[in-house]
Amino acid sequence: MTSGQDDSSVRVALRIRPQLAREKIEGCHICTYVMPGEPQVILGKDKSFTYDYMFDMDSQQDTIYAACTEKLIEGCFEGYNATVFAYGQTGSGKTYTMGTGFDVNIEEEELGIIPRAVHHLFKGIEQRRQAAQEQGCPVPEFKINAQFLELYNEEVLDLFESTRDTKQKSHIKIHEDATGGIYTVGVTTRNVSSEAEMMQCLKLGALSRTTASTQMNVQSSRSHAIFTIHLCQVRVCTDNRVSNGNSEMDEYETLTAKFHFVDLAGSERLKRTGATGDRAKEGISINCGLLALGNVISALGDRSKRSSHVPYRDSKLTRLLQDSLGGNSQTVMIACISPSDRDFMETLNTLKYANRARNIKNKVMVNQDKASQQISALRTEIARLQIELMEYKTGKRLTGEDGVESFSDMFHENSMLQTENSNLRVRVKAMQETIDAQRARLTQLISDQANQVLARAGGTEEIGNMIQGYIKEIEDFRAKLLESEAVNEHLRKNLTRASNRQSLYGGPALLAPEKETSDIIELAKKDLEKLKKREKKKKKSDHEEGEEEEDEEEEEMDVEDSSDDSDSESDEKENFQADLANITCEIAIKQKLIDELENSQRRLHTLKQQYEQKLMMLQCKIRDTQLERDRVLQNMNTVETGTDDKSRKIKAEYEKKLSVMNKELQKLQSAQKEHARLLKNQSQYEKQLKKLQMDVAEMKKTKVRLMKQMKEQQEKNRMNESRRNREIASLKKDQRKQEHQLKLLEAQKRQQELILRRKTEEVTALRRQARPTSGKVIRRVNVPESVQDSTHRPPSGRLYSSGNAAPNGTRRTVGIYSTRIARNKWQSLERRITDVIMQRMTISNMEADMNRLLKQREELTKRKEKVIRKRERLDREGPEAEKAALPLNEEVDALTANIDYINDSIADCQANIMQMEETKEEGDTVDISAVIGSCTLTEARFLLDHFMSMAINKGLQAAQRESQVKVMEGRLKQTEITSATQNQLLFHMLKEKAEFNPELDALLGNALQGNDSVCLEPSPFSRRKTYNKSQAAADRAKVKEIKQGIINPVPPTKSSRSATLQCVHVAEGHSKAVLCVDCTDDLLFTGSKDRTCKVWNLVTGQEIMSLAGHPNNVVSVRYSSSLVFTVSTSYIKVWDIRDSAKCIRILTSSGQVTVGDVCASNTSRTVTIPAGENQINQIALNPNGTVLYAAAGNSVRVWDLRRFASTGKLTGHLGPVMCLTVDQSGNNQDLVITGSKDHYIKLFDVTEGSLGSIGPTHNFEPPHYDGIESLVVQGDIFFSGSRDNGIKKWDLDRKDLLQQVPNAHRDWVCALGVVPGSPALLSGCRGGVLKLWHTDTLGTLGELKGHESPINGISTNSSHLFTASDWSSQPGLFLCNRSRTNVTPPPM
Repeated sequence: MTSGQDDSSVRVALRIRPQLAREKIEGCHICTYVMPGEPQVILGKDKSFTYDYMFDMDSQQDTIYAACTEKLIEGCFEGYNATVFAYGQTGSGKTYTMGTGFDVNIEEEELGIIPRAVHHLFKGIEQRRQAAQEQGCPVPEFKINAQFLELYNEEVLDLFESTRDTKQKSHIKIHEDATGGIYTVGVTTRNVSSEAEMMQCLKLGALSRTTASTQMNVQSSRSHAIFTIHLCQVRVCTDNRVSNGNSEMDEYETLTAKFHFVDLAGSERLKRTGATGDRAKEGISINCGLLALGNVISALGDRSKRSSHVPYRDSKLTRLLQDSLGGNSQTVMIACISPSDRDFMETLNTLKYANRARNIKNKVMVNQDKASQQISALRTEIARLQIELMEYKTGKRLTGEDGVESFSDMFHENSMLQTENSNLRVRVKAMQETIDAQRARLTQLISDQANQVLARAGGTEEIGNMIQGYIKEIEDFRAKLLESEAVNEHLRKNLTRASNRQSLYGGPALLAPEKETSDIIELAKKDLEKLKKREKKKKKSDHEEGEEEEDEEEEEMDVEDSSDDSDSESDEKENFQADLANITCEIAIKQKLIDELENSQRRLHTLKQQYEQKLMMLQCKIRDTQLERDRVLQNMNTVETGTDDKSRKIKAEYEKKLSVMNKELQKLQSAQKEHARLLKNQSQYEKQLKKLQMDVAEMKKTKVRLMKQMKEQQEKNRMNESRRNREIASLKKDQRKQEHQLKLLEAQKRQQELILRRKTEEVTALRRQARPTSGKVIRRVNVPESVQDSTHRPPSGRLYSSGNAAPNGTRRTVGIYSTRIARNKWQSLERRITDVIMQRMTISNMEADMNRLLKQREELTKRKEKVIRKRERLDREGPEAEKAALPLNEEVDALTANIDYINDSIADCQANIMQMEETKEEGDTVDISAVIGSCTLTEARFLLDHFMSMAINKGLQAAQRESQVKVMEGRLKQTEITSATQNQLLFHMLKEKAEFNPELDALLGNALQGNDSVCLEPSPFSRRKTYNKSQAAADRAKVKEIKQGIINPVPPTKSSRSATLQCVHVAEGHSKAVLCVDCTDDLLFTGSKDRTCKVWNLVTGQEIMSLAGHPNNVVSVRYSSSLVFTVSTSYIKVWDIRDSAKCIRILTSSGQVTVGDVCASNTSRTVTIPAGENQINQIALNPNGTVLYAAAGNSVRVWDLRRFASTGKLTGHLGPVMCLTVDQSGNNQDLVITGSKDHYIKLFDVTEGSLGSIGPTHNFEPPHYDGIESLVVQGDIFFSGSRDNGIKKWDLDRKDLLQQVPNAHRDWVCALGVVPGSPALLSGCRGGVLKLWHTDTLGTLGELKGHESPINGISTNSSHLFTASDWSSQPGLFLCNRSRTNVTPPPM
């Protein structure tokens, strides 16, 4: 393992999520194409982007983890930092990919990167522990801790802190250590020992994360989340151990690593998400952080900007990720995009963002502690020096007279000989095969010749075969004889070389190797003794000099004493290292001698055995040959006399061969005697071997003892080093203070010099004016003054007139030239600014056109689906409806053609946008900073003045345009109000006549249907309040006209007559939005933002009374037995409507009771809440009407209405209680169900007369993903609506979840209501949509766009449903007729 730096590029992976069902229904096309087998994606028609990894829409979670993250976890075990962060638009699948969003029923194959990484981490730890146990090594120690941070609105929050308050400022600080690493202070760090604990920490932090719903994503992350795992391991260095005889000492190293898992919040556009209020502020903060991250990526990835400043400190996000971008970390960026053409611009921006990140280079290094780094560096240096020393000893390296190192000629010759030897081996092998073939051929030829001779002589076939065998054996003997001769010649040469060595060393040749090695050892020892003596002399002289200096300088500082101590300690350390090096060198030399002696002994023993075997073999073969000869001669005697001559010839030939072989045998026997004489000195070699082994063992013991001393000394040095580091840090701090003071003084000096120079110039100018000069000289002096004055004026005119003359021709030329250059630079900058503005305007217009086309396609697709459903319904009716289906077929074909045309237009628009983006990128390559950087001071003033003038002019134009737009908006608003009033009057007039005229009734129904379709898409101006003077006057006049509220009927439309819900009346009378509603069969109670509560008579349709005097908005109202309870801020007002609407009591959130109306005197709106009080969000009455429950803060206050006294509180929630409802059990206990902002629903059993604090009896699981907004009970079940847009159905008996609808609405579910006597549930959302559900199956029964504003409350009586909202920009109430609600369960 090396601890050096390594350049590692940021790797980028691209993931394309599948299309959503909503996108498919709306007809969105796929605008991305992935090249098969290549990490390349094509956007639009021909724009391609290449990345490191590519994952298409069908990619799985395990594939992404294996490709991107698996190697990073393995690198953490080796001490490398790692980071994985996901980037993309909102709703592109970042949280799903990272795995920070937890669902109840998530499957294993859908687990994200973080759960898989945690499993891999602990599995790797267990594997390493088991491997160490199997190998008999010490088990490595692991320490793991985790941190979970959230960056919300540029505030770093701790997700592990359960008591955190988002309203208070965070105390978490970000710091940088000496090596450039980033760490945080004030963050909760949790030690983890198992995978389950880690997953529990991750789940706890993920549930505490800030999420909300937008139009683009139901559960959108509103903050950046950083989950960090710190891994510390202490393990054995298995490749380097210190040996002590047969035992081994283990060396340990400490490695640390940190792994960042970053889930960035999605980049978003407010016009796409429809965010307002807090959601808009969150989106702006998210985009600011991502903009800072993009600037950092541009500064690091752009080659032309790499030398410039990297703006890490512009955002806390980039500050936290400083290590991951350009620092010490292996980083992988996962860019998540949507394939739909509706998100084309967001996809393009994400791809460009990721493409820049690929150019970032990180400096990756192993995170070791200082001791491990120093030991590793020293070990590497020792290994290198040992190799170099061995090369010097073997003669491979040489040092010339000039000190230049080079390789010896022997080394080069040896390499050449080795190459030649390998070639000769190949040739020898080939020649051996050739010789074997030739020998076989020669044997065959000789045997054939002998057979021919024998055949002529009349011999038999057996004799021929025998002769052939003899000839073959003779050839084998001849080859072996030649081999023996070659071996004998080699031994003779060795004897000659040994005799020459004996004459060279002046002693017996047998002891020459021993003498040579002993001479080397003696020389090495002498050199070591000389070095030790020289080192001791040097120490002694240094010690004497140190004593003299101490006598002369006794009053030195403590810092110098500490430096002297460090010098002495370093000398001792060097002495230990020198002794250790000497012993190691001697061990290596003696070990080498031992190896050489053992090799020579083994070589001699092998040669002895070979010679003995060959001699025995030859003797046996000679004896066998003699016996065979005698047998052949005996056999030949029986043959005919004609063969005597032939046998004599054969006998003579064999005798000749035997004599030659006997001579060779004698030679080999003499060589054997010589070899035996050489082996007599083996005992001397063995004695020398034992002595060297004893020396080596002793030296190893000395080495171990020295290493122990070195460890002790190293520990002392570490303590001294830490002490000195603290002293150095304090000195550096003082030095920085002094440098800062010095810089301040230098700055003051420069400022004083500038002031002095300016004053000197002014004095010089005044002196020149005071001298008596002629008119010519006066004119010369006045010209530069005009020049000086012109530098302070806006340089719109020329500097010099034709009549003025400069005092110096050169100065005038420079002034004109610099001004001309400044004007040219300004013109180039102005042209560039204009080009950029035009490009951005063009791209913005194209994007607007594309959005318009997308909206048209969505409308046409919906219309096509409606027509297709109608056609299918006609087809099911039978063949009689074929004629009616023909126009529908033509309409479907026309709609399909229109959709195809719009798709082509969208593709062309996308291609034009891509072309403009490429042109923009080419234009951005022009470095404007070079133009600005080359400006002088005068030119900079010139450009600054022009920029100021341009900014003022553009700001004035923008203000004028904005005022014109406001005036036009006011006129449009007034026109819409007038038109709506006239249309309403017209419809009322025509309604009476339409009853007797069917044609007029049909026309009226079509007109009403058209108006309804138009109202479904309100003007964007209706969502924001822009008033002009005429509109404000009209509103005031209208308020004066409406003195008393009235319930007006709403004319029915043709399409609504068969609908499930039908709007029948609208109650108008409040001046602002209605926030709450309660009703009986005869009375209706409404609370509004206008600080009043109105009581209505449902029989007459008139307002009865108005309960005023509230400090702020009336947020909740309840009625029970002639008492009306209204809630405003922290007060509950109790009204007795029998006694002229008199306020008889005021109840506070803290439990106080006041008789009378103390708030009536305050006529202005009061926003602040008194100290010790809490905002009351909602109240509820028990079925008997004797107990009132008020949700205030994190608890619910219980009031006994018979005594108007507080009896206790319901506690247990961690967040504010937003809603509650009350039911009664069989034993007359109150069942209070509360929903809080902490996402949980709790159940309380309250018995009559209970006092004090009451805890919950059950906590309903699983919780919602966001705060609870509404609750309603129906029998043994109840329903809950949340800000996560979902509705859940719960069982009160079993206390578990029965059903849920995750995306019941596109916005918060603000209100719920049940229809008495019918299995129907009504829900209203913040978008103004009403939906009717079947309570058994939670299937949709109907849907209606009831309001343009949020639905704040729902109430029901026996015949009507009431919804509270701001209806048609006029505060009112929406009454639905329940008599038409025919509930049937939907098909399953």
